Amino acid sequence: MRKLYLHSFASRIGTIRTVATDKGLALVFLPSEPRKLFEGKIKKLFPGYEISAGGKINKQAQKQLNAYLDGRLRKFTLKLDIYASPFHKKVLKRVARIPYGKILTYGEVARAIGYPKAYRAVGAANARNNLPLVIPCHRVVASTGLGGYGGGLEMKKRLLRLEGAP
Repeated sequence: MRKLYLHSFASRIGTIRTVATDKGLALVFLPSEPRKLFEGKIKKLFPGYEISAGGKINKQAQKQLNAYLDGRLRKFTLKLDIYASPFHKKVLKRVARIPYGKILTYGEVARAIGYPKAYRAVGAANARNNLPLVIPCHRVVASTGLGGYGGGLEMKKRLLRLEGAP
């Protein structure tokens, strides 16, 4: 039977919840995201998995996420298990390459993946990012301002300030 590892830990921004499979980190939930949403996503994405607490990958994620939030880590080195459509994966892979402290617009990401008019679809893919912070969708902004963020705009501003982004 496939195993799913659940973990939660305190960070400087509040309690973060993570979920990992044997393949890699699959979900990161920020403190502002409701527990019911967390539980619903687990049921939807991982039916039939045997659930356990902890897990080596989650412990590595805790260490790296706390180091990032403390300003001591600029690039994550975690194995990831991404649950997304092919287009969504393409967007997330490009977003994952945005350097620490840099920002791109939704349009720039769309052009970079070969779909120059798909800036709204890029925004939608970012909104469904199951691995915020690790895949830094907070580094993607609208051409007219911040755009949205699943963790809330205050959190997005805080993360961009942490990184010294413009």
